[in-house]
Amino acid sequence: MKRVSLLASVTFLSGTSVAAAQSVHAHKPKVTDSSMAQVQAVPSKSTKAKAARTHVMAGAVEGMSVRAARHVTRGSTTVISSKEFKSAVAGTSVLKILERQPGILFQSDDPQGVDTGGVKLYMHGFSQNQIGFALDGIPLGESVYRNYNGLNTVEAISSENVGSMDVSQGAGALDMPSTNSLGGAIRIYSSDPKDKLGGTLAQTGGSNGSVHTFIRFDSGKLNSSGTKFYASYMRNDTQLWKGQGDQFLQQVNFKLVQPIREESRVSLFFDYSDLSQYNYQAESLEMVRVLGYNVSNTYPDYRRAYQIAQGIYKHGENLTSDPKDVAYYAGTTTTTDYLGGLNFHFKMAPKLYWDSVVYGHGQEAATQWSSPWLASANGAPLSEIVKQPAIHRYGLTSAVTYDVARHHIRAGLWYENNKYISNMYAYNDPVLADGETITPNPFRKWRDAFAHLWGQTYNTNTFQTFIEDTYRPIDNLSLHAGFKSMLSTTHVSETGNYEPYTGTDALAGGVGLTTFGAFLPHFSANWRFLSHHELYFDVSRNMRAYPESGYHLSASPFAVSQAAFDLARKTLKPESNWAYSVGYRFNSHYVDAGVSGYHVDFSNRLGAMVAGSQQNPQTTVTNLGGVTMNGVDSSVTIRPLKNLSIFNSVSYNHSTYDNNVTEEGVTYAVQGKHVVNYPVFMYKSSADYQWGKADFHIDASYIGTRYFSYTNDTKLPTYWLVNFGARYDFGRIGPAANLQLTFNITNLTGQKYLIMAGDDGGNPLSGDYQSLVVGAPRQFFGGVRADF
Repeated sequence: MKRVSLLASVTFLSGTSVAAAQSVHAHKPKVTDSSMAQVQAVPSKSTKAKAARTHVMAGAVEGMSVRAARHVTRGSTTVISSKEFKSAVAGTSVLKILERQPGILFQSDDPQGVDTGGVKLYMHGFSQNQIGFALDGIPLGESVYRNYNGLNTVEAISSENVGSMDVSQGAGALDMPSTNSLGGAIRIYSSDPKDKLGGTLAQTGGSNGSVHTFIRFDSGKLNSSGTKFYASYMRNDTQLWKGQGDQFLQQVNFKLVQPIREESRVSLFFDYSDLSQYNYQAESLEMVRVLGYNVSNTYPDYRRAYQIAQGIYKHGENLTSDPKDVAYYAGTTTTTDYLGGLNFHFKMAPKLYWDSVVYGHGQEAATQWSSPWLASANGAPLSEIVKQPAIHRYGLTSAVTYDVARHHIRAGLWYENNKYISNMYAYNDPVLADGETITPNPFRKWRDAFAHLWGQTYNTNTFQTFIEDTYRPIDNLSLHAGFKSMLSTTHVSETGNYEPYTGTDALAGGVGLTTFGAFLPHFSANWRFLSHHELYFDVSRNMRAYPESGYHLSASPFAVSQAAFDLARKTLKPESNWAYSVGYRFNSHYVDAGVSGYHVDFSNRLGAMVAGSQQNPQTTVTNLGGVTMNGVDSSVTIRPLKNLSIFNSVSYNHSTYDNNVTEEGVTYAVQGKHVVNYPVFMYKSSADYQWGKADFHIDASYIGTRYFSYTNDTKLPTYWLVNFGARYDFGRIGPAANLQLTFNITNLTGQKYLIMAGDDGGNPLSGDYQSLVVGAPRQFFGGVRADF
């Protein structure tokens, strides 16, 4: 595995999002390491300080000490500050930070949530490929494993450089540059460079040889115009907690900000990410029942994998109905990404502002697994199946904002061209002689494939516009209305097909589909009445462009044979929905409480149906018809004592399919069955306590029943998960400021649980399938951090 240490880099991306929240002059107030100022901040959970309601230009305030609450809410949007990352294990992913929020289910097979192939995020029943993501206004596409139109949030920005996040679980946002935003939106904002020369050093160690290093240099203001930048290097390396192998990620971020007079600026940002990970072995319910939770790949024992491919079993594999798939030699992921952009924010005239982002993204990747079902051309009984995709993506967003009378008017556009190259190859494994011991490198350079198993190249052009108006007839009432239009056209060509592997003489190629929504409206209102009360609602019409993938890898209408595509084409329609939400909130010094309800009418939901065995799955992409979803979240935070905060939330979701499904002449009784993977019930609780310079927190969550098959005849066990953390701030000691020690325990009780219901191959129509991974056991972490 490569271990190149990168300590510096160059290039660019943004500062002020084109999709900035609706605040004064469309500025998004940032929460930086040195400033916790937020729009409409509510009282701190650990103090009785007055709420800060400060409008500032992004990143302009330094040295302001306002302890932010765990989350700040505006209507259906939750604002999460950088304080959340300081309470978590260093290097914790952006998505994992969301796990304490009501209605959000985050699951990962590693304690930091950085295993890109082992995480799942759901918000109000929508999975992460149906949620919009953006970083400083740059679209990140579907933040999933094998992303085809963007970049996973883990690889987009180091968590230490995140300033804040906006999370909308309701109807989403009109100005969100996304073609897959059906169930909400997540906006990530990077912190700004500091005004003073300095930096940050942080080091964390933990269970399974975990080492996390973060180094950041801030230039401070370089001249009278305020030019400033930072450059950071992050390295995260940990051994697998079961089996052998490690997971490595190194990342460089660079950001430059150039203010122009008082209310304009240009900013640049660059992200380089280099990831190399051994993946955990997937299991089925049968494998867990027969062999337990600790099944792993055989690496570095090549002989055992060799014998399994020959049908020789020595470790109980033959006790299952599919012994060859119990354990492979290895499964790995490597990706190298470059993400950059240029962000403009200009004051054109009094109350008139223009925001634009120009961006580019390139990715080279390889996802590998050792197949016991396809022999190498040289005679070895197994081979290496390697998907080698590439992304070349360029685009821009641009919007104008005008404040007139009591109206806040915005209009803008987004254009992107994305070329996605998706190929799968087969490579020889070495022949093993009697008595010979060898350990083939799963990260070796892949050359001289003996078969091009399949190949597809996608080219997608997306054009999206929006216009919206927020009208405030009185100071405490906001009425919002607007709509967006989306046009996305994808053409796909076949570049390879090995018929003995794919089972078809032609993949979908030389074809295309267009997604067009001329009028996708969004209405909302927010009314603050009395002194601590708020009512709000959201209504929107959303649409998702047809997803892209590789053959049989996801619910993409292109990931099938030409015959299957031709058969389904007449019935294919873009996924769409009407989403409704309404809520009430009460905020005071001692109690914060809220309840929200939502209803979704989902049309033309696409699903990847899996039948047959693991080695020869019969994957079809089917229009599942409609889905009806109803849910409610309720939460309360109490502060009974000084510096003590106790939070509790309950979430209930009832989502059912509206139609039965017929596959290959067989009708499956899906109508009225609960939607797979998302729990019916969740309960979350946490307590935070500050004692002098020490902070302590403990979080507990209960995840209820999750149905695994579409017919609901299999389901996953419920579980409790508890985490603990402590932090001590020594303040300044010599040249070190904010010197902190941290200690965290994840999965405090050692709970065994299953996650990742439904991998990229989909869920079974009925019964079982090998698409589950095991959640991480109890892990310990300790670290030190200092600013200079």
